[in-house]
Amino acid sequence: MAVTAVSRFERFFRAAAGLDIDKDDLRRYTDFINEEIADLLLIAETKAKANGRDIIERYDLPVTKGLQERIHEFEKLDEDIELRPVLAEITARPPLTLSCSDELVARLPVIAGGVSLALARTMKIIYPDLKVPGTEHWNRTFAMFDLLM
Repeated sequence: MAVTAVSRFERFFRAAAGLDIDKDDLRRYTDFINEEIADLLLIAETKAKANGRDIIERYDLPVTKGLQERIHEFEKLDEDIELRPVLAEITARPPLTLSCSDELVARLPVIAGGVSLALARTMKIIYPDLKVPGTEHWNRTFAMFDLLM
């Protein structure tokens, strides 16, 4: 990951939840985001198939009210940080049997941003005094997401 991308992630996590992260954290984070996006897309694919469509649309994604609010917050926060292009590069899509609409593909970085904001804030809720997350902090926060998403 480019140095400018790393600094954008550092700024993002600091602005989102007052967390200081490092390169090891970014590796964990990238794996997490890709797993969450893959899960959302697999559910969306199932919904599109159930509705007899051969294209996965944006509205097929199981976006909750809370995630939608985090997406909106991310969009405002990202005006200064400009993390969206980096998220577009690092967010992988799993192999699917259906194609994704262009609108959905264009929206994936902001959805990843909303999930990222939720992740950072969840970590801060679990560990209110946390400044520098360690492996245990990441693992527990990921486990919370696994239960809910």
